Amino acid sequence: MSDRKLANPAVVGLAGFSMTTLVLQFHNVGWMGLGPVVVLGLIFGGLAQMIAGFQEHKMGNNFGYSAFVSYGSFWIGLALIILMNHFKIYESSKTDIGWYLFAWMIYTLIMWTASWRIHTAMSLTFFTLFLGFFLLVVGHWCNPVWNKVAGYELMVCAAFAMYMCIANITNDLAGKIILPFGKPWIKA
Repeated sequence: MSDRKLANPAVVGLAGFSMTTLVLQFHNVGWMGLGPVVVLGLIFGGLAQMIAGFQEHKMGNNFGYSAFVSYGSFWIGLALIILMNHFKIYESSKTDIGWYLFAWMIYTLIMWTASWRIHTAMSLTFFTLFLGFFLLVVGHWCNPVWNKVAGYELMVCAAFAMYMCIANITNDLAGKIILPFGKPWIKA
């Protein structure tokens, strides 16, 4: 057996998730257009996050595998919906997109409950993601003002994910816990 140290693929997955989520929220609150969201959704939030998920599979991490491959697929799917609407290939209404977000809200609820056994930073990330999806669903089905509220709330989610990315890198480089993740909410 090799003593070679393996890199933690979660740092790329978390960065891809965090940055793409953040940039989409810049759009949701009205600060920018959709162009950069599509690019990040296809490449960093989508492809890079999926690659990180496949690497998590090799590490034996079912949670990371499921999260990164699934949310990588979410970002590619969302980017394709935006592109198809833009080019009028197969248009999705606000209600249609609300249903897309609703399905992802359900998956996120499942992942949030699973995250209770990991650590506080993970649980907070998934809680704020679940809440963000809920607000986006309300925004797409009822009143678009909730999309803007979701935008600010999901910036907090992106910050939690980036914190985990930075903590993983910093703690690895230091060889000890510098930035804590917090305890699991439920012990195994």
